[in-house]
Amino acid sequence: MRLPLRWMALLLGVVCFSNLLQAADWPQWRGPGRNAQSEEHLASTDWEKTPPQHLWTASGFGEGYASVAIVKGTLYTLGNTEGGQAVIAAKADDGGVLWKKVITDADPKHDHKGSRCTPSVDGDRLYVVTSNGSLACLKINNGDVLWQRQFSDWSGKMMSGWGYSESPLVDGERVLCTPGGPDALVVCLDKMTGKEIWACKAAFEGNAGKDGAGYSSIVVSDALGIQQYVQLTGKGLIGIRAHDGKQLWMYNRVANGVANIPTPIVDGNRIFASTSYKTGTCLVELKKDGEKIVPEEKYFLDFKVFNNHHGGMILFNGHIYAGHQQNEGFPTCVNMASGDVVWGGDLRGPGKGSAAVLYIDGHLIFRYQDGTVALIEATPTAYHLKGSFTPDFQAGNSWAHPVVVQGRLYLREQDKLMCYQVGE
Repeated sequence: MRLPLRWMALLLGVVCFSNLLQAADWPQWRGPGRNAQSEEHLASTDWEKTPPQHLWTASGFGEGYASVAIVKGTLYTLGNTEGGQAVIAAKADDGGVLWKKVITDADPKHDHKGSRCTPSVDGDRLYVVTSNGSLACLKINNGDVLWQRQFSDWSGKMMSGWGYSESPLVDGERVLCTPGGPDALVVCLDKMTGKEIWACKAAFEGNAGKDGAGYSSIVVSDALGIQQYVQLTGKGLIGIRAHDGKQLWMYNRVANGVANIPTPIVDGNRIFASTSYKTGTCLVELKKDGEKIVPEEKYFLDFKVFNNHHGGMILFNGHIYAGHQQNEGFPTCVNMASGDVVWGGDLRGPGKGSAAVLYIDGHLIFRYQDGTVALIEATPTAYHLKGSFTPDFQAGNSWAHPVVVQGRLYLREQDKLMCYQVGE
């Protein structure tokens, strides 16, 4: 059987894509490894003395909360523009818009209007999920739509009414997304044609959560030597066999009935997941029970101990770093193996609201909901704030996740994009 390229790369202990990427490229949601970790170096680790330099602020990116993908000097994002939701390409060096392509008939109607999806760039194509439920494949040079599938083809359904927020996963010759339908919770398509390869009909045990897609994005795993995809859905965590779409296992307890959002963290046979809305956090370890795979719960943390709302979580040197508590973003460090809160839990930090988090050079960049950007050392020793700054522009909720490429920090803020020098 021919393995997808990504699985061949995993066997070699490296992350790769079917195209050749520059070392500093950020081709998809949470970066090359879908783990929100940058391999770049900071020019200064003391933002009190040497804060990041504002380089420019550009306009023309539409309405929404989508983050950015950057490949070979071109930046891609998604925003609501005149006429509908559009994919936008711009120059990464100055934010100048290169092209826009509307891919919905009108502005999608749902709560918290605007785009959500970070494009996934693969070779000469990119893939996006619109907030009203479709998957589109476009040329990166001019935005021409090569194919587009509607989630209604699979009776798509969200667990609640905030709009689809997934960033699609490209894996070798495939692209995957989560329509949330009763017979097609997750689908796998030929990335060149959009033709269906398989659709996973999932069956969950337990009463937590709601049917349909959550607000998370798929990650890959080779736990127990089995190629699989892991997703946090409306009813909880699920593992899907890569080659045929069969459900391998499920875990319901971590689901809530409002919105399951953070992308799960995969570490060998273990999966760390968290949701807010008075739910909590789990660590499960996949084990074999005869022919079955069982997600054994190692611990479950009450929401008062730790929960991540929607800013994402970082695994670094055996510890989870993230913002804790719904609409709060309290900087927190959790020992992943034990579930012990090492520090944080009730630290306010310099900003307000939930925090989107990025790892770089032994540090964490926290982007708070009120726009404040902070630098925190990624160490279990203690909470060390290394400085913060107020960005050039802020409007509403600053939910778009930060990205660093070629030493530059990119902050999407609705129609505007800000760029700061943070790297060497």
